[in-house]
Amino acid sequence: MEAIQEHAPFRPEIAVVLGSGLGGFTESLSCNAVLQTASIPGYPHSTVEGHKGELAFCTAGLRRTLTFRGRVHFYESGNVNAILFPIRVAAALGARILVITNAAGGVNRTFVPGDLMLISDHINFTGETCPEPGASKSRGALYDPQLIRIAENTANQIGVRVVRGVYAAMKGPSYETAAEIEMIHRIGGDAVGMSTVLEVALASSLGMRVLGISCITNKATGTSSAKLNHEEVTVVAHQVREQFSRLLTHVIKALPPA
Repeated sequence: MEAIQEHAPFRPEIAVVLGSGLGGFTESLSCNAVLQTASIPGYPHSTVEGHKGELAFCTAGLRRTLTFRGRVHFYESGNVNAILFPIRVAAALGARILVITNAAGGVNRTFVPGDLMLISDHINFTGETCPEPGASKSRGALYDPQLIRIAENTANQIGVRVVRGVYAAMKGPSYETAAEIEMIHRIGGDAVGMSTVLEVALASSLGMRVLGISCITNKATGTSSAKLNHEEVTVVAHQVREQFSRLLTHVIKALPPA
């Protein structure tokens, strides 16, 4: 923490975690400092394409924002604490709102690649739990209903299509089988990925308000005849970068005071 605090130009109000291929969001912001995670002692290192590994202290409008470009997945390290490290950093630096994003496969048959899904709830299929005391206790909605409404209203105002849905997290790194996707569909999942749920559980236990956004980068196995690969995920995320960045910038400006 000392190495980060030494270079932090301000105490952030809002923390943003950027998923696969979505790191270009910071290019639209005014950034005061950018730290390479490789230069921070003890910071977990991402090995997945599309996760650059940077902490950027930026402003969106007048909102002080700490942006994490990339994340570590459980399948990379097998260490829950590595996944949760950025959330602990954000909370320790003072961020009270977390905007967490990911790339996800569309389980809901009405979703198409390029859709942006506001996460209303999640299903944790990872078999892992957040070790923070109190993280498993009920505190109401994990994803803040007011922040979801703000995001929906903002999207309508600027003409960006958004949908709502439930995010299901699997451990990975293999993509799900058609039978697994059918199971997720039957129990109410709308999108599937390999992140987010443990980070959100920790953020909620630390008193942070959470807004989650999934970029639907592909149709999940069994809902399309196409074969899945990570390159497709990053390509689609890049294609929707402009509208994703526009939505995220306007949403951050509209969020309530932290």
